[in-house]
Amino acid sequence: MADLRGSARAAYVSRMFDRIAGRYDLLNRLMTFGQDRRWRREAVRRLSLPPAARALDLGAGTGDLSFEVLRQHPDARPSATDFSLPMMRVGRQRSGADRAGWVMADALHLPFAAAAFDGVVSGFLMRNVSDVSAALAEQARVLRPGGRLVCLDTTPPSSRWMRPLLHVHLHLVIPLLGRWIAGDAEAYNYLPDSTERFLEAGALAARLSGAGLTATGYVHRMFGTIAIHWASKPDG
Repeated sequence: MADLRGSARAAYVSRMFDRIAGRYDLLNRLMTFGQDRRWRREAVRRLSLPPAARALDLGAGTGDLSFEVLRQHPDARPSATDFSLPMMRVGRQRSGADRAGWVMADALHLPFAAAAFDGVVSGFLMRNVSDVSAALAEQARVLRPGGRLVCLDTTPPSSRWMRPLLHVHLHLVIPLLGRWIAGDAEAYNYLPDSTERFLEAGALAARLSGAGLTATGYVHRMFGTIAIHWASKPDG
């Protein structure tokens, strides 16, 4: 996996999520001790959506962020977009799924017009894309002037004392859970690799600025292993 780039990487990641779709949500809860729900609530709050907003949940998986958008903003119109059809099929079986639009699409080539959304939010997407800058450029393109982008993802911790504990969790606990519950140790070995190879929080903030976004910021969660980034598209 480490040597895969471009379309080969995208195909690998897509097949992996297809395989684990049925157990994805359960494993998320177990791996994060249920904290992923709290992070998603915070991510949606930081979108600061206006009334009757159009929101894009990018890399939506089973739609957790879309459902959170609807919980906080019942009049919103979320679009859940992912490139794994099995993941979206699981999401569409959830109660209230008909209140969101479901679109199969690649994060690097979004099938939406420019300035189509008031907010763009993603959860655990960016470390999986083959080109972070291109993905952010697409998100900026579909975001209206004045709109907000929020990204929730893992990040390499800056604290040295946390690294041994994180190593045990990533390379022992998570693969064991993946093998026992999802029956797919390979997929849950990919998670540690993608986490450790991903951009540090400050570097991702710089990429947001490089995409032409302003008012960028971020906070760490889960002992520095999770980051929530935000940015705005300039008016005019």
